[in-house]
Amino acid sequence: MFHVITHDSGTGARLGELKTAHGLVHTPVFMPVGTQGTVKTLTVRDLKECGIEILLSNVYHLSLRPGQKILELAGGLHRFMGWDGPILTDSGGYQVFSLAAKCRVKDEGVTFASHVDGSTHTLTPESVIDFQVGIGVDIAVQLDECVRYPCERPEAEKAVVRTTQWAQRSKREFIQNLKGSDPKGVRPLLFGIVQGATYPDLRREAADRLIDIGFDGYCLGGFSVGEPKPLMFELLPAVAQRLPPDRPRYLMGVGEPLDLIEAVEAGVDLFDCVAPTRHGRNGVAYTSEGRINLRNAIHATDPSPLDPACACEVCRTYSRMYIRHLFQSQEILGLRLLSFHNVWFYSTLMSNIRRAIAEGSLQSLHSRIAAAYQPTLEELFE
Repeated sequence: MFHVITHDSGTGARLGELKTAHGLVHTPVFMPVGTQGTVKTLTVRDLKECGIEILLSNVYHLSLRPGQKILELAGGLHRFMGWDGPILTDSGGYQVFSLAAKCRVKDEGVTFASHVDGSTHTLTPESVIDFQVGIGVDIAVQLDECVRYPCERPEAEKAVVRTTQWAQRSKREFIQNLKGSDPKGVRPLLFGIVQGATYPDLRREAADRLIDIGFDGYCLGGFSVGEPKPLMFELLPAVAQRLPPDRPRYLMGVGEPLDLIEAVEAGVDLFDCVAPTRHGRNGVAYTSEGRINLRNAIHATDPSPLDPACACEVCRTYSRMYIRHLFQSQEILGLRLLSFHNVWFYSTLMSNIRRAIAEGSLQSLHSRIAAAYQPTLEELFE
């Protein structure tokens, strides 16, 4: 299922391969976010051209629209969206966290009011697993309880206990779903989620409990929820490296370029983040020299490409001044071009990270990324 090929000698970074029912994933890897069965503005052909191997989608959103019946009628999520590569589905725990005003969390599960039409729905550990297995995803993720920062210790402790109980229920339901399946086939994988807020001992306790239950991979949840980045990267290495070395580790929702390479060095293998496409839709491009905002007037007469070092179609074809014109004119093409470029940039970045691990040059690459993306003091503690 997961094979570590080599380690970086100076850090916890590792090069690996993750086998799924829809193909091999080379790690470390970045998963573009296709929350509702689409990476916004991009086709599956675009994604393949960018070198994307695996996508992320979301139980909360897919269960509301189009719903499990339609997805099963279509033959599963892969056929529904025309993507034949691996898919990981987030369980919806973060949406419960972000829509807390509309949710009631109990030991049985989560009851929430739909952000679409206000109708009432319930997610349980069992229903989340049934949904993911039913629509044929490659990697299913347990339902968890995510807490905000700052979080008082009693609340964090309660969330760890509840997430562990939900993990046990998820594992039982997952095993039940697999009964009668072809034992020779490549089955779907199940990932558990480590919570614990910013308390190192709770993180260790949560990790140990999940290891006892046993999962195919482990998610590091509850990060990037408002805590300062130095605190996140203080916690991350110890948590990641406490997990089984023969299982993939997935850091949920973290994905600025410098974050990625620092998390890779902490021992993380999979990532997702809305940053490349969300920023792309708002006129911001990621480049080898840092982020640039195409809405700024300085680009109005600039005939150069977004990034002279980039080989994507956008950089080969269009100028900064043209793309700025698209945004100023509110033309949809601008959103598409920057989204494509940013996803290409992220895919290339991860490819470069994998190559650097193999060649023993990760520290050199880290220095180049840090020079371009070193955060300001305000960003560190935002």
